[in-house]
Amino acid sequence: MPAWIQSLKKVLADEKAIVDRAILTHWHHDHTSGIKDLLQISPNTVVFKNQPEKSQSNIENGQVFKTEGATLRTFHCPGHTTDHMALILEEEDAMFTGDNVLGHGTAVFEDLAAYMDSLDRMQHQFSGRAYPGHGAVVDDGKSKIQEYIKHRHEREQQVLSLMEKDNAGKGSVWRSMELVKTIYKDVPENLHVPAEAGVVKMLEKLELDGKVVHDTDSDAWRPSSKASL
Repeated sequence: MPAWIQSLKKVLADEKAIVDRAILTHWHHDHTSGIKDLLQISPNTVVFKNQPEKSQSNIENGQVFKTEGATLRTFHCPGHTTDHMALILEEEDAMFTGDNVLGHGTAVFEDLAAYMDSLDRMQHQFSGRAYPGHGAVVDDGKSKIQEYIKHRHEREQQVLSLMEKDNAGKGSVWRSMELVKTIYKDVPENLHVPAEAGVVKMLEKLELDGKVVHDTDSDAWRPSSKASL
C-alpha cells in the first residue's frame, strides 16, 4: 500500500477522525488514481468531481463545502481540462488552484481560449495565497495568475510577429512545426513534438480571435488582416 495511505491511516487513528468527503480538481490520473486506495480504508467517503464518474458526486460551480475551521467554495475554471475546478478557502482568502496555476513553471492546457478566460476570472476570486496541485505554495496568488496571463499574451505576440515574416521564400505561410523549430531553436529536438502541441493550441485560439487563418488542405497557417490591427 502506498506510503501516503499509511500516513493517512495513522493520522486518522491518532486524531480519531474520518474522511467524510474527497474533492477532485480534475480527471488527470495523478489527481484521481489514489481514490481506490482511499476507499479501501474509508469506504464511506463521498468523492466529488465536476463531470463525475458513475460512483462519484457532481460538483457545481459555487458549491460550498464546510468543515470545522474551513469553508471551501468551488470555482469551475476549464482550460487545463474541461472539468477543472479550483477551490477558494474563504477563511484565508486563498485558492487551491489545481493544475491551472502551478508552483513552478507554467501549466499545459487542452483549450487555450478557455484557459485564458479562466485565468482572467480566477484572479478576481481571491487575494491571498495560491495552493497549487504541483510545486510550492505561492504567497501572492493573484500576481502569479497575472504573470501567467502576461506570459501567454507575450507568447501569442511572438508567434504572430514571426508569422508576419517571410518563411523561406513561401511568404507568411507557416506549418506548426516550422514555428516550433524557429521559436524553440535552442531547445533539444526531442522536445519539439510536445512543444508543437502547445503551439497548435495557441494557433487554434488565434484563429478563434480572427488573427490567423488555417488552410486545412495544406495544414498551414497564415496571419489574417486582423492580426496587424
